[in-house]
Amino acid sequence: MTSVDPDDTGLLAPGWAGSPAASATSDTACLQALLDAEAALTRAQASLDLAPHEASAAVTEAADAGRFDLRSLAGRARSGGNPVIPLVAELTKAVGEEHGPHVHRGATSQDIMDTALMLVAVRTLDVVLADLARTEEALARLAAGHRDTALPGRTLTQHAVPTTFGLKAAGWRSLVLDARDRVRTVRDGLPAQLGGAAGTLAAFTAYGAEDTRALTAAFARELGLREPLLPWHTLRTPIADLAGCLAFTAGALGKIAADVLVLGRTEIAEVAEGSGGGSSAMPHKANPVRSTLIAAAARRAPLLAATLYGSMAAEDERPAGAWHAEWEPLRDLLRLVGGAARDAAELAEGLRVNADAMREHLGLTHGLIVSERLSAELAPVLGRARAKSVLTEAARRTYTEGRSLGELLAEVPELKGVDLTESVDPARYTGSAGDLTDRALERR
Repeated sequence: MTSVDPDDTGLLAPGWAGSPAASATSDTACLQALLDAEAALTRAQASLDLAPHEASAAVTEAADAGRFDLRSLAGRARSGGNPVIPLVAELTKAVGEEHGPHVHRGATSQDIMDTALMLVAVRTLDVVLADLARTEEALARLAAGHRDTALPGRTLTQHAVPTTFGLKAAGWRSLVLDARDRVRTVRDGLPAQLGGAAGTLAAFTAYGAEDTRALTAAFARELGLREPLLPWHTLRTPIADLAGCLAFTAGALGKIAADVLVLGRTEIAEVAEGSGGGSSAMPHKANPVRSTLIAAAARRAPLLAATLYGSMAAEDERPAGAWHAEWEPLRDLLRLVGGAARDAAELAEGLRVNADAMREHLGLTHGLIVSERLSAELAPVLGRARAKSVLTEAARRTYTEGRSLGELLAEVPELKGVDLTESVDPARYTGSAGDLTDRALERR
């Protein structure tokens, strides 16, 4: 794995700093991807006898990011608007006079830049998928272990009806699997880019390529990318697909973080991160740092994705600005989601569940949390209108007198002798939560 550059360490980005995604998207990693694309192009041409095999070997050997000055390339990229132009000059010099003419032959800067970004994306998505797998496995264990652990369901911030923590964890896992499927699909479909100056592959034919489709296929094969149907210089479906799957993944992980942040509040304490973060001022704090960083990523991702979607409106055969606007937000998205996936895996693997607090909170409304069930069960006994009247009055008295709903219902004359023990037990009103959890866990 490529090391992170000294000036690219993420000092203000703890969400991705030190993550596998940080290494996969570093300046050095991006430079290596550019070089990999250049070397693959020469090898593809050599495989079709359009370049000497000695040239492909020389370019491949020279295509080592460690041999190039990143800072110099970055500074010189300003003159042409992209880093490929100075890199080609440096790579040509490194290869030597004999083989230099076979560097970048027939290609345009966007061919190399787009292809390199696809390589960076594939390599980053691989580490994202590994962390999503860890997250899914940990959530599956939580869901199975707490299949029947009841807690208050909350809607619009208030207690609604009981649910189970198993179902909640199963829902989190379902989102993670949805993200996994989208990431896999996008990763497997990311294409190489080869079109030449204006997407016609004309220069390659001028250099002797009679079958440019075979050349494109060989180029993609050298890189492990998909062969594109057409040059996509201004057909930005791959970028849009990346934007969508990354934003979705950030949101899916953000849902988990949002729930943990609420359920982990001091006054709720139904869950806690395995090891919280400290405070610079308050020694007692154990802050939910992983959830916080995931939530931050989920808030940033949609706006970054919007920039990438906005770049789809690209004029002509190469746009001025739209293509250039993609590079930084795409890398930021890859980093954010890579960091969030790492944090989600650690969060899920270390999450502590306080079943006693969940059970205690079921009683906070003195039984009103099962009023829906009682409405259904008392209607046949009292009649629908009377049942509603009795429950409405009992609910009012529960709030004003602090007595339990079951206790007040036991005083209703028509209910003398009716056993309401099970009906007023919140833990026995979780509907099909257990079956839904089992069904969710069947998904692989």
